[in-house]
Amino acid sequence: MISNWLAATLARRNIHYGWVMVGVTFLTALIAAGTVGAPGVFIVPLQKEFGWTTAEISSALSIRFILFGLMAPFAAALMNRYGLRNVVLAAQLIVVSGLLASLMMTQVWQLMLLWGVVIGIGTGMTALVLGATIAARWFVARRGLVVGILTASVATGQLAFLPLLASLTESFGWRIALSLICIMLCFSAFMVLLVMRDRPSDVSLRPFGDEGTEPLPAPPPSNAPIVAAALGALRDASKSSVFWILFATFFVCGASTNGLVQVHLIPMCLDFGIPQVQAAGLLAAMGIFDFVGTIVSGWLSDRYDNRYLLFWYYGLRGLSLLFLPFTDFTFYGLSLFAVFYGLDWIATVPPTVRLTAQRFGAERANLVFGWIFAGHQLGAGAAAFGGGLSRTLYESYLPAFFIAGALCIIAALIVLAISRPAPKPAAAAA
Repeated sequence: MISNWLAATLARRNIHYGWVMVGVTFLTALIAAGTVGAPGVFIVPLQKEFGWTTAEISSALSIRFILFGLMAPFAAALMNRYGLRNVVLAAQLIVVSGLLASLMMTQVWQLMLLWGVVIGIGTGMTALVLGATIAARWFVARRGLVVGILTASVATGQLAFLPLLASLTESFGWRIALSLICIMLCFSAFMVLLVMRDRPSDVSLRPFGDEGTEPLPAPPPSNAPIVAAALGALRDASKSSVFWILFATFFVCGASTNGLVQVHLIPMCLDFGIPQVQAAGLLAAMGIFDFVGTIVSGWLSDRYDNRYLLFWYYGLRGLSLLFLPFTDFTFYGLSLFAVFYGLDWIATVPPTVRLTAQRFGAERANLVFGWIFAGHQLGAGAAAFGGGLSRTLYESYLPAFFIAGALCIIAALIVLAISRPAPKPAAAAA
């Protein structure tokens, strides 16, 4: 296979194949996240073509966000049993099928089925759990940095494609923009098929940073039922207050990012007379700053107390959301918001992943983090629906933004309730 040849070629240049895995996972997550973020561009065109209300469209997106999160722990179990490449390829096939079918939809129930259920399940089969699994399996050193890079790809993908998709939608219609997403997903699937492998032992390597000389043997195949493995991890983790704190704060994280800003910022800007392409450019700028902020967060999470990092991240995000309505939506005000908020878009993920691994163990970290990520997407679903409901009932998105900002301040305080980890016992004296 090409992966074996490539691993041997890179090894001669002292480059570990784990970085190839990071590259292909980055590409996969980038394009999949673009698929998740794209409907924010399509809300207004769908309203104009079909007459659907903001609340109806937001309901479909809310379903997608919730399934996107609820699939995460089961996706981790699927990866443990069937392998990374098989699960990622199956997920991409499901998403492309749902998108192609949606090109012919005419009823709101079809929107909810395809963009809500089908795409929610397909994108949820990878989500952030894929990056966490790659970091845990392929890296001993630089895990925090790898989580930061792969997390940045998710947030950046949700935002970076928006100006292009908005321009295509404005010039040629939403179906052309959606077709481009399908083409990118097919390219991503081809790259996964070529180079993605399950574990370092598949290419005769040890994880990056592991000083051993012989490849680690592959663990015995997991034959545990998928549902039982996922629910068992939830049962055990739910006995810990740390799990519930991380779950609650990640709920707020999802409500204040994917569900609110990603979905409703463009329509809100239109309410204030800002063109759609310019509003999409604002989100893309946030994606650029988030790329930097999340990688730096990964670097910081390897070095500093992750509880205090989360305190500052949530607190600063809350202040930025409370500040947004007072920008008067001027160029300078929105630019300041884009920088301040963008640096903090999803910087919460690396310290949350590290806290999960510290408290629940490396072997079950992806399963437990899958349930914590489910909380993230439940928050996103609540905010996606709540923002649309606010616009429909009050003709304004601003109440939803004020509530999200206040929740972030509360999350910043809650995270300090996580206790310090128990110190490791000192080695016995000789």
